[in-house]
Amino acid sequence: MEQGRGRGATVPPYGSPRVPGQARAVEPLSGAADEDARGEHTHCEPPAPRTVGSPAPRAAVHRHSVRGQILAALRTALVDGELVPGEVYSAPALGERFGVSATPVREAMQQLSIEGAVEVVPNRGFRVTERSPRELAELAEVRAMIEVPVMLRLARTVPAARWAELRPLAEATTEAAATGDRAGYAECDRAFHRAVLALAGNQQLVQVADDLHRRAQWPLTAAPVARRGDLVADAAEHLALLDALCAQNLPVVQSLVREHFTGSTL
Repeated sequence: MEQGRGRGATVPPYGSPRVPGQARAVEPLSGAADEDARGEHTHCEPPAPRTVGSPAPRAAVHRHSVRGQILAALRTALVDGELVPGEVYSAPALGERFGVSATPVREAMQQLSIEGAVEVVPNRGFRVTERSPRELAELAEVRAMIEVPVMLRLARTVPAARWAELRPLAEATTEAAATGDRAGYAECDRAFHRAVLALAGNQQLVQVADDLHRRAQWPLTAAPVARRGDLVADAAEHLALLDALCAQNLPVVQSLVREHFTGSTL
């Protein structure tokens, strides 16, 4: 793949199947969405004139969908380590691989820049952020400060039946881990933690914790790829945590959550 300098992972052509070592392709659009998929429409373009009773234009919806698909694909590539820390990637080159113009890629990269995953390199593109073990440890510490007290409070008040309802989410993490799918596991992992914290009834808490969780899943510089066994062990802690929450075993809950953050492979 064309990029800044040095080696880097490739992003497959638009619509191609995913194989190990390749980023997931964006789902193809058809019909009226084709023009939007190429990124032809921009936010600065004036809307088409409407007559009374005419349907609302769909270009904005299509554009949002394309940008969202690109953002999801880039996040997957980040988690999989296919976008290499320290490397610079240009929006036109990535857009060509995805089969869209540079505009939706650039917009998605801007969002990743806000999240801290990449940084803007003027006249070149976007550099994937290089993260240190210390940064990962700091994220784990902050997550523990937020989530441990909440889970201990929930363990005292939420009935066992409610915790049992979350078991399918925990089992989904074990299924993803068993296949060695890092990106799939990352999504299931965040879904489980969001569902647990949502029981506190504080949406701001869920959003802040999820943002920290996502940042903790980005790979370290030159970090080895997590082995399937590591993912399986990490996923097993979700089921153990549910058992402890159902039993209202507060010491075990506290221990499991802290260990889960500090020893997480993602």
